[in-house]
Amino acid sequence: MMQSVQLSIADGQYASTVREALSRSCAWHIEAVEQPDFSCHGVMVLDEEAFGRLPLPLSNPERVVLIAHKEPQAPQLAQAWEAGILSVVSEEDPLSTVLLAIMAAGLRVEKPASSTDSSEITPTSGSQSASIAPPKRARREKRWKIQ
Repeated sequence: MMQSVQLSIADGQYASTVREALSRSCAWHIEAVEQPDFSCHGVMVLDEEAFGRLPLPLSNPERVVLIAHKEPQAPQLAQAWEAGILSVVSEEDPLSTVLLAIMAAGLRVEKPASSTDSSEITPTSGSQSASIAPPKRARREKRWKIQ
């Protein structure tokens, strides 16, 4: 299943750079949006301006990546913390760090219940747990060789 990413970044050049890097690194469906839609499934990459327009509390804040200024006293950082956002990166961070945060958020996105992928291992209601203990071996009497 292809991951979906909504980019809501005012800086067009930075948004384009992130979009291009995402399209090279993984199979992502990337959409530039003015206002993120939380009813859509996937990751949301927001700048502080887009985050400031969101109604709080957020539904599923673990799927949001906030791109913030590097100022430690920025009020948006405290609001992001209180909103439950787990991934905050700086505009000055290397692009690889931003991509890593987006990929991590993608791993935290809850998979839709109806999707089944043949490569996934899914438990069934009638399944039994497999034992991880090694099989018991027949005991053999040890013989000591004494010289």
